[in-house]
Amino acid sequence: MSDVATTATADEMVAAVPPAETAPVVELPPADGVAGVFERAQELLVLAGPVVLVLAAMSVVALTLMLLKLWQFHRARIGDERQLKEALACWREGRERDVLAMARASASPSVEAVARAVRGRRRGVAEARVREELVRFGSEVIEDLRGGLRTLEVIASLAPLLGLLGTVLGMIDAFRQLELAGNRVDPAVLSGGIWEALLTTAVGLSVAIPVIAVVTWLERRVDRFEHRFDNAVATVFTEDLSEPREDVTDHGRLDLRTAPAAP
Repeated sequence: MSDVATTATADEMVAAVPPAETAPVVELPPADGVAGVFERAQELLVLAGPVVLVLAAMSVVALTLMLLKLWQFHRARIGDERQLKEALACWREGRERDVLAMARASASPSVEAVARAVRGRRRGVAEARVREELVRFGSEVIEDLRGGLRTLEVIASLAPLLGLLGTVLGMIDAFRQLELAGNRVDPAVLSGGIWEALLTTAVGLSVAIPVIAVVTWLERRVDRFEHRFDNAVATVFTEDLSEPREDVTDHGRLDLRTAPAAP
């Protein structure tokens, strides 16, 4: 009987002990990183409406075009004057084989222009015809380099306007909801509609500003290349007069500074 009583007393003591409090469940915030960025971007797209979707598509097109143009300029070595100077030096020294070898090893249009002049001389083509061919080739290359820049300019011009359009539409919707609320005006409705509307303007400017900067830089590089190309074509058909040279006659050297002027 004592054992049974002891067991009962122990059971009563265990039952009398209050259960341990369980730790409260804490909801962790969503993980940051790429997934969080995509989730926030998706929320912003939903809030801003279809205008931001159009701007997002324009940004993808603009980024693709800019990467393609950068690769094209790098492949054509736009801005690399070293190879052009070497090709022109070989042309002046009569090393035509070196010019042709450089043209085969390089994708520079300027070096290719000098190589075409060499081919024209070897084939006995008239100078006027060779010059005409080089001008045609240069126009084709420059047109190819400018390809796609007009599209980027259109995107840079339309992006802020689309952002402003989205803002105006958002403001119209916010004030319409404010009107429907009547006397039960909630400032949160108006403020929420305003920031959602201004979001489209921010997105439009975010698309336009980098596109304008890149287009301006690319156009400047094309203009510089066009100037160097025209200079190279002129150098091919003219004599280098940068170094002074004295005329030699049968009676000795003639000083050009004291020589009489031609009548």
